[in-house]
Formats: sequence, C-alpha cells, structure tokens
Amino acid sequence: MTHDWIAILDFGSQYTQLIARRVREQHVYSEILKFNTTAAELKLRKPKGIILSGGPASVLQPGSPSCDKALFEMGIPVLGICYGMQLMGRDLGGQVRPGKAREYGSARIEIVEEDTLFKGLPDEIDVWMSHGDQVEVLPPGFIALAKTHTCPIAAMANTERRLFGLQFHPEVVHTPQGIDILRHFIMDTCGCSGDWQMSQFIAESVKSIREKVGANHVLCGLSGGVDSSVVAALLHRAIGKQLHCVFVDNGVLRYQEAEQVEETFGKHFGIDLHVARSADLFLGRLAGVTDPEKKRKIIGTTFIDVFSAEARKFGEVKFLAQGTLYPDVIESSSPIGGPSATIKSHHNVGGLPKDLQFALIEPLRELFKDEVRLLGRELGLPSHIVDRQPFPGPGLAVRILGEVTKERVALLQQADLRMQEEIRKIPNYRDIWQAFVVLLPVQTVGVMGDERTYENVVAVRAVQSLDGMTADWFRLPYDTLDCIARRIINEVRGVNRVVYDISSKPPSTIEWE
Repeated sequence: MTHDWIAILDFGSQYTQLIARRVREQHVYSEILKFNTTAAELKLRKPKGIILSGGPASVLQPGSPSCDKALFEMGIPVLGICYGMQLMGRDLGGQVRPGKAREYGSARIEIVEEDTLFKGLPDEIDVWMSHGDQVEVLPPGFIALAKTHTCPIAAMANTERRLFGLQFHPEVVHTPQGIDILRHFIMDTCGCSGDWQMSQFIAESVKSIREKVGANHVLCGLSGGVDSSVVAALLHRAIGKQLHCVFVDNGVLRYQEAEQVEETFGKHFGIDLHVARSADLFLGRLAGVTDPEKKRKIIGTTFIDVFSAEARKFGEVKFLAQGTLYPDVIESSSPIGGPSATIKSHHNVGGLPKDLQFALIEPLRELFKDEVRLLGRELGLPSHIVDRQPFPGPGLAVRILGEVTKERVALLQQADLRMQEEIRKIPNYRDIWQAFVVLLPVQTVGVMGDERTYENVVAVRAVQSLDGMTADWFRLPYDTLDCIARRIINEVRGVNRVVYDISSKPPSTIEWE
C-alpha cells in the first residue's frame, strides 16, 4: 500500500463503517480491522493514524474487548471514540465509572481547550452522545478538552503523545461539526496527504489484476446491476479479451433490461458478452408457485444451472470475478474478533458445481457502494447503470405476489416503466433509495367509460435509506403520484387501481416478498 491510510479498530459499534466512510471522504484510505489487531501487525503496515471505534460493551465488565496497549506507545496518533476513549482512559491510568446520567441522543458540549481537534470551532457545538460509562479521572499527562453538564470530560488529549479521546460520535450527521473534528485529526495530527483518488485506485487495481491473472482468462456473471457492471468494466480495462461475461436473462427482469445490457457492454464497450436467453426455463419452473421462498430457491437453483452450462462452454477458465463490496467483507467477520468467515454468497454465482472451481477475483472488496458508483463514472459507465437502484436477485418474481406468469411479468414491467419515468422528473429523484411497483394478487371493481371492470391492483413503493438496513417511505409529491396512477391505469391494460405503500422498515421490509 503506497498511499496514506488510517486503521480503524472495530469494537462492535453500529457506526464503525460510517467512521471508515468519513475518513475516505477526506481522500484518505481507511480500513476496518479487528479490535485485537496487534501493534506489531500495524507497524508492518504503517498506518498514519489509528481510530478506536465505539462499541456496545462496558470497559468495566470482565472480559470486555480490549486493544493491544502497545498501540499507545507506537508514536502514531490515536483517536478513541466513545468506548475507544474509555478504553484509552482506563488503559493509560485514568478511571472510568458509570455516569451519573446516561446520555443518549443530542447534547451540547462546551469546548474548554481549543486543541487541534477543535481548531476554529465555536465555543459550544451540538454532538451526538450514546454512552453510560465515562472517564471521570484523566490519565496522567491528559487534559480535558470539552465538557457537558453531566459529563465533565467529553473530550481529552495528551497532545505530546498525540493521543485523543471523544466521548461523543463525530462520524454521525447529528454532530454537524464532526467532519471538521475528524479532518483535524486525519490531516493536521496524522499528516495525511489526502491523495487517495479513484483514478489512483483504478491504476493500482489494473496493475494488480494483470499480475494475478497473467495469461489466464476470467469469467464474470454480469447482472446489469451496479456492482457487476463496474467489475466488468474494470476487468475489461485490465485484461481486455481475456474477460468473458455471462448475462442470464431469467424472464423476470425490468423492461428491456437485457437489451440495455447488450447495448452497453457488448456493443459500446466491446466486451465478450454471452447472453443466456432462459426466460422460458425460469418461468416454466415457476409455474404454479406462489410461496416467496420457493420462488427464490427456484430462481437461485435455475440460475446456477444456466450459468454453469454457459461456463462449461469456455473450457479452461481459471478465475471467477465477483462484485463483493467492503461491507460484505466486514459483515462476514465477527466485529468482536471471531475468526474470519467466508464471504456471504449474496452474489449469484455462489454454489457452483464441483467441476467448476474457480479462483476468485474481487476487485471492489475495498470499496463502499458510493465509491463503486464513483468508480463506474471514472470508467465511463453511463448514468442509467451507475445510478440504478438496488434490484433483488429474484427480480420481478418477488414483486409479483402470487403466481409468476409471462403475462403478469409483462403487466408489471409496463406499470413499473411508467412509474420510473414519472419519478425521474422530480428534482430530488436521487434521494430515493429504491422505487418500484408491486403486482398484488387481488382484483377490484372499477369503472372505465360506461363499463364495469374487475382488474388488478398495483402498489407503488418508494423509500429513502442509507444502506437498506432501515428505510423510511419517500414523500413523493401528490402531483407525481397522480401522474403515476393515471398513466398506469390509462396505459397498462389490466390495472384499474393504484395504491401507495407508506410503511417504513422496520417493521415492514422494503420488498413485499
């Protein structure tokens, strides 16, 4: 690794990934490591700074996670956040005790020492607290930097040793000046140059891929989604004709999705693209099936059958490319230091037969989703691919409640197409995480002209989210909803009623099945 980087030791905080993202926003590479990573391991990798994350445990509990105390003697700046600050306070000779009042939520801190972390900030700032314990007696050589009315040491520092602690969370949006505080630590204290650019990532990745692949060939399952599309574009830049992509048309894709993939990757980029037109096979196996889990299993199994048959046509291919992202890597390991687990098989090429064993290439495993989109733009991918919303692996099959048939797929494709066309007209369209139409297994009475109708109901779903783990329903303008409903009912034969889903996750899920 030639660029500056910050090591983040994870003690199980729900915000650890957010810390990593905030560091990368400063054009500094960051990596999340297990809390028990040793000082010796870190010395070999030479980070410019270390951040100790928060965590759900109490440092007062026997057996609570702890770090290698030698980290504090490395001469490298260390920032402890919440649990990380308490750990630093305890291990360096201070005292941690349960606070007189637990602080959860917004608080206001008074800055009592304008240290490097608070340089240029007002005397009082709003922050986000989430703690029960707190440092009550400072370790030797430390001073208090900030306080609240219930927490006399809301921030601390030993400037000579470049050790810092924050009781609050600077990484969350509820701490408005938090990014300034983190920037002061990353740039001023750690001395990072901020030169980690996507163009540099591309150059390093291309070099690494070429070295790993050599004269061999790589197979890539291309779904048309953001991740697999960026993987294909990056690999094509690195190895050209040694890359072979397989796109499986399963019959439950969005309107003209297969044609768009062929146009973009086959014709525009000149990638060796093989399209497996398997709609009849998938729909045949789905006939009569209404249980959503059975649908998923049928589609997953059939995908493996089709992909495997295509893969065998290429003969000797050594590598398989996957769109594994950094959150996948993090979630596959225990945040509290358990043994590393196999990457989750959310990618459609998991579970291949024994005669198809590949070495994996995962060029995006260091990146977050927003970084993947940025990478895609740098590689020249069009906006309709780079900015496309998440789409479930089983496709429209889990947005058709009840049996999946060719006719019901066509109806949903047309309804969804009109909804997508209308929501793209609103100014804040990019704020929508996901928007789609669901075909319900009910029919209702309607009136068209002078005739009574008895036709299908569709539900429109639009949500906003940061990561899909939680989501709130999106407040589409009434005029937009009106246009969506009128267009679907007037232009899509077989629908006479449109409803809008206003439930959030939790308790509901984003998808209906």
